[in-house]
Amino acid sequence: MKPRLVFVHGIGGPRDAAADLDEWLRAVAAGARAAGHSAQVSALTGGWGADARFAYYGDLFRTAGAQGGPAGTAEEQDDELLAALLLEAVDERLADPALDPAEARALHAARTRLAPPGGAQGTGAPARRAVNAVTSLLAVPGLRSVGGWLSARATVGMLGQVARYLNRGETDGTTTLDQRIRARVADCLDPDGPNIVVAHSLGTVVALETLHEQAADVPLFVTLGSPLGIRTAVQPRVRPHPLGTPGTVRRWLNFWDRDDLVAARPLLEGFVRPNADDVVPASRRVDSDGAWVHPAAKYLAQPAVAGPLVEALTTVAER
Repeated sequence: MKPRLVFVHGIGGPRDAAADLDEWLRAVAAGARAAGHSAQVSALTGGWGADARFAYYGDLFRTAGAQGGPAGTAEEQDDELLAALLLEAVDERLADPALDPAEARALHAARTRLAPPGGAQGTGAPARRAVNAVTSLLAVPGLRSVGGWLSARATVGMLGQVARYLNRGETDGTTTLDQRIRARVADCLDPDGPNIVVAHSLGTVVALETLHEQAADVPLFVTLGSPLGIRTAVQPRVRPHPLGTPGTVRRWLNFWDRDDLVAARPLLEGFVRPNADDVVPASRRVDSDGAWVHPAAKYLAQPAVAGPLVEALTTVAER
């Protein structure tokens, strides 16, 4: 049986979905070779080992839609949520006792900008705080490649996609932005066959919610660099609430890197409820080299990630 392999991307600018699919598959192939699965690589990259799909929704973020209510309300809500998300991620990182002193200084500077003393900050304050905080974060070598050396304002725009999704607005008159995004992922799932779903960053939230709405069989769900653990800005807004494993997921592996600021509170099994088959996330740490560890390809090239993924594809295909 040929399984469906569905990749779900995270934040970012416009993408070439075909190029990204090729990059992600090549990263998995590299990780599979390192994990001792060279024999399965040609089946993966050649297309006969899995029907690979890239669930692309980035174009839906190009134009902000109206949420209703007073002018500017939707944008202000997004900015507030982004500032809260950044603040919690910074606090979680600051709690690491092994933190490098230079990074700690930048994080403290970012925190001061996100939560300045003095009370009210005036109109547009959340957006300014977020940009100022990211300016501090971009001074850290391990963080400044987020978005590919973009400016702080452009980086905030990309990070703001998380808030835009979770605030459930931007209607086109029929559906909201988050509904249109999940529809793109649902279209990539095989309703009749097994699906291996691999989601990254914001895509982990999108994929989780989509799988709760769909009946597709999912032998393996893989999450990479997930923000699902962020208590105040993400968890309460994810649906259904409280967080739980989708009913059709038979195994869930969650990977995180210590240097991935987005994956704050990465041990998802501590608060995700099991499904009827007692499936909960199994969180595993990986350690990538390089200045910026968050990209999906960095995770997928890890033997600890690619190995179980290829093994699951092989097991399903042999049934």
